[in-house]
Amino acid sequence: MCGRFALTATPEEVREILGLLDIEDFPARYNIAPTQPILIVIAGEGQERGSNLPDRRALLVRWGFTPSWVKDPKSFPLLINARAETAIGKATFRAAMRHRRILVPASGFYEWHRPPKGSREKSQAYWVRPKNGGMIAFAGLMETWSSADGSEIDTGAILTVPANQTVSAIHDRMPVVIRPEDFSRWLDCKTQEPRDVADLMVPAQEELFEAIPVSDQVNKVANMGPDLQTPVVASKPQAPPKKSGPDDGQLSLL
Repeated sequence: MCGRFALTATPEEVREILGLLDIEDFPARYNIAPTQPILIVIAGEGQERGSNLPDRRALLVRWGFTPSWVKDPKSFPLLINARAETAIGKATFRAAMRHRRILVPASGFYEWHRPPKGSREKSQAYWVRPKNGGMIAFAGLMETWSSADGSEIDTGAILTVPANQTVSAIHDRMPVVIRPEDFSRWLDCKTQEPRDVADLMVPAQEELFEAIPVSDQVNKVANMGPDLQTPVVASKPQAPPKKSGPDDGQLSLL
């Protein structure tokens, strides 16, 4: 599951890495939480004349996927994640998998090692980032929900897969990371059907990430400074957690 992440890259870095023609300025964000606006990238309608860059657009959506058929979002679970294994066939995500695949730029994500029930061990937060620094892009899905009065809300979710060895010591799920060479194929919903991009929804390579123990300040949404990523000494050695339930239901991590 991915319940918090950060984007500290500059707008220029995001523009260059994701091949955007333009992007509005935005501040570094160290503690992005569910229901907040998140920056996403979608495929455009066609390449601009005279440009060598792919046609991609950046926009903000609410982190919390709401299918178009939902009548009252307040009575619907907060879907911040979608399981890659079932998203293609599940009614909630089927249309978005076919027509509205997105990229979610990030500098890394936070995960919590939860001790077994009854244990005196405390939960430990980890900042999971690329070993070599830089920015990554999560695979995501987008849906626009329309209310009865005609107003619209763009919403999104991050796809997850079983964790690789690095992350599995903390949690059994992790976000899907799309490599730069696969950006175009993932975003191409015109010629690439969900089954054509299923091979991209796999755990990240083992050498990509490192997990750094950090303080529990990240638990509070109000804490938003760079000190959230300051390393601390973990209280106990990591131990593989129990398998979690489906992470495409209500938010259960935070």
